[in-house]
Amino acid sequence: MSGERILVWGAGAIGGTVGAYLKRAGQDVTFVDVVADHVAAIRGPGLRITGPVEEFAVRAPALLPAEVTGTWPRVFLCVKAHHTAEACRALLPHLGADGYVLSLQNGLCETAIAEVVGPARTVGAFVNFGADWMGPGEIMFGNRGAVVLGEIDGRMTPRLADLHALMRAFEPEAVAAPDIWSYLWGKLAYGSMLFAQALGEKGIADCLARPELLPVWRALGGEAVSVALAEGVEPRGFNGFDPDAFRPGATAAQAEESVAAMVAFNRPSAKTHSGVWRDLAVRKRRTEVDAQIAPVAEIGARHGLPCPAIRKLVALIHEVEDGRRPLSDDNLLELLPGAAA
Repeated sequence: MSGERILVWGAGAIGGTVGAYLKRAGQDVTFVDVVADHVAAIRGPGLRITGPVEEFAVRAPALLPAEVTGTWPRVFLCVKAHHTAEACRALLPHLGADGYVLSLQNGLCETAIAEVVGPARTVGAFVNFGADWMGPGEIMFGNRGAVVLGEIDGRMTPRLADLHALMRAFEPEAVAAPDIWSYLWGKLAYGSMLFAQALGEKGIADCLARPELLPVWRALGGEAVSVALAEGVEPRGFNGFDPDAFRPGATAAQAEESVAAMVAFNRPSAKTHSGVWRDLAVRKRRTEVDAQIAPVAEIGARHGLPCPAIRKLVALIHEVEDGRRPLSDDNLLELLPGAAA
């Protein structure tokens, strides 16, 4: 299937994986990234996808942001959430008048994108596959996961149908849905647990499986789900995460069942740790916590919901980022309800 050109802005774990699959499927894909060695590798030896899902390589045009000229009808935005506004301002001159920006970032980045390019030129998405940037020219694709696409106003449009058909070249089970915000809020609830995992040393499955941490998962998931409900959004589940198990009135047994399902989903993955953990432990850089997780508590405050677990999580991540706290599995115990502030 061929179609209009695609500019993938951010060729890391998500953008590199999706873009490589679409390039291999015959699409006209150009990558943009800020890492010069990565750009050189993509347009030289090529971009390699490694790992258990599939291994292949593609060569494609690749540019630094300052090298981009011309316009594109489709821009897939795949930068870290806290770089969204800056990236949108940089790509705006290269977005066709009738084009759109697809957010492949999770969080609530669609709101920030719409503020720069306009709501009519913004398309939302939710992704849960596992991938890691290993180095210049190499992305490890660890496991498949949910991929959902949707217009931010809930309409089912011809361009969404075309995008859905296109993305199935990457994920055959991809879904086009009228309630993308429901999936994004579901991922925020699950994502809060991944940020918590990043505070320690155990991988995602082993961390979630710690029985003493069930109250932590209930607190984090419960706060995010409650804020979503206050916003008038019914969170959607995926890959073992069941938002109903974390809503007000849900039992510990329901949460335990959902956590066990999340462990089962993550256990076989070659991506053992979250991308947040890699930011802290491997790449030694700031995480997306202020752009993805902190807004949950900020929105909650507008509804009179204090979100103490999420606020504590954000504070702990900042301590690790600042070098004031080492990574340790004991860090997660500080998120237990009633733990000392």
